[in-house]
Amino acid sequence: MLCSSEALLQKNQALTDTWDRYVASPSFENFVELAISINSFTEFLIDKGIAALHHASHQLEQVTLTLFTQEVEHPLPQAAQDDLNERVRALARLTQARAHSSLDTLPRDPVFIAPQNMRSARAWLIGHQQASWSELLTQLGYFGMSTEFVSWDQPVADSADAAPLLLLDLSGLPASEWHERIQTLRQRFGMGQLIALEVASDFDQLQLALKSGCDSCLLTGTPSHAVVEHIMQLNECHDQEAYRVLIVEDSKTASHFIHRTLAEIQINAHIVNDPRETLHALKQFNPDLILMDMYMPSCTGVEVARIIRQHSEFLSIPIVYLSGETNVALQVDAMRLGGDHFLTKPFNPVFLNTIVKSKIERYRALRRSMYHDSLTGLLNHASGKHTLDVVLSGIVHEGGFLSAVMLDIDHFKQVNDRYGHPVGDQVIRSLSWLLKQRLRKHDMICRYGGEEFLIGLPHTDAEQALAIMERIRHDFSQIHHPHGDSHFLATISVGIATYPLVQTGDALIKAADQALYQAKHDGRNRVCSSDD
Repeated sequence: MLCSSEALLQKNQALTDTWDRYVASPSFENFVELAISINSFTEFLIDKGIAALHHASHQLEQVTLTLFTQEVEHPLPQAAQDDLNERVRALARLTQARAHSSLDTLPRDPVFIAPQNMRSARAWLIGHQQASWSELLTQLGYFGMSTEFVSWDQPVADSADAAPLLLLDLSGLPASEWHERIQTLRQRFGMGQLIALEVASDFDQLQLALKSGCDSCLLTGTPSHAVVEHIMQLNECHDQEAYRVLIVEDSKTASHFIHRTLAEIQINAHIVNDPRETLHALKQFNPDLILMDMYMPSCTGVEVARIIRQHSEFLSIPIVYLSGETNVALQVDAMRLGGDHFLTKPFNPVFLNTIVKSKIERYRALRRSMYHDSLTGLLNHASGKHTLDVVLSGIVHEGGFLSAVMLDIDHFKQVNDRYGHPVGDQVIRSLSWLLKQRLRKHDMICRYGGEEFLIGLPHTDAEQALAIMERIRHDFSQIHHPHGDSHFLATISVGIATYPLVQTGDALIKAADQALYQAKHDGRNRVCSSDD
């Protein structure tokens, strides 16, 4: 996988090359390619959180789209070409400077390795008094972040992390100084995250902090555990599968143009030129969205959409119609009969990409809410059991080990009774964060129910699973859970069962649960294996 700086340089080089092609051959087709490339680069900056370059790229995109919508012949007027050229070259210079400064700060012998599920491993808290933030810094340390306090009166050292986390305590700092101070930090740490702390619930202050370069703000009085939760959620890497789009379009020229447009923003697409093949393609390709031509020789897009909606598994997939139809009444009827959006041909490819991405993001968010636990974001009971079966089938086919783990929080009812359910929820979230930070990306983590968790560790034998879970058990027992002006500790008990000694998914869960019962019987705060 490319590091952020290498990927940044490659994306910008692709944009520059596209501009050079337009200059050499200033056709409308090459201008379309330019617009798509600029949009792709802007989306990349948004996705990676590179705010320092986003402004310049966004302005370039806006200028390009304005020219796109006007009745402009090609080549563009010289003044417009000169303006675009200066913007493209300026963006390239900013990108080079940002990428090289990030590469220069990378350590040759890193002493701290970031947990693989985190975007940033280092955090600086810039404030006035370290004592008031000691609890927050300690809490972040439990979840794998290396933290350091820096006074506003001290210069912030260069970061060994290309994308550090900067927490800015703005209380006591005159608002007149915010813009310069925040903007200076943003310019130095363009790939980092800037979070403002202790900001009043005031429109002008929030606008000033965000406009100056902060990525988010936390209001005055936000408790430490809520700050930690915000940071952990921002820091999670969601390396999700590439978006998938099914293109149902009888015109091979049009379908390949759409395919190329989507590929620019890393969306996988599959083309169906014969609408009668749509159902088969849906089952094989499993798309997140369907782009449907409105009028095809053998049938209409509405007819295909209605056929698709007869299948319960495809009821929620977004369908976006593509058509030269401008009759609003017909468009409304088309959407009533199974569609979700209407794009009129000829369409702006950048607008197409934006519509597709936004629709897919909402579709995946809906699916995620169905399969994931709302409190922790982990798989829920049903999807966890199903995923364990899927992982096990792969292990059976490949050969090797699979360890299933059942764990729960000791005396959790007493936590709820003594401190209240909101505090109990926070303890559950803390355990889920710890599991996500300590385990691998391909490990399966599920909130099985209440304070119980189910974990699947592929290619991990019983001895290895025991060592992993023993470390997690110890680390969780050290976390200080805040309550009022004090704190309390909590522990977990763990049971492990391993394939091939146990053969099925249900049997693994049952054996791990029996080992968990044994751990509790033996005194809690311990790990037991069914092999013992």
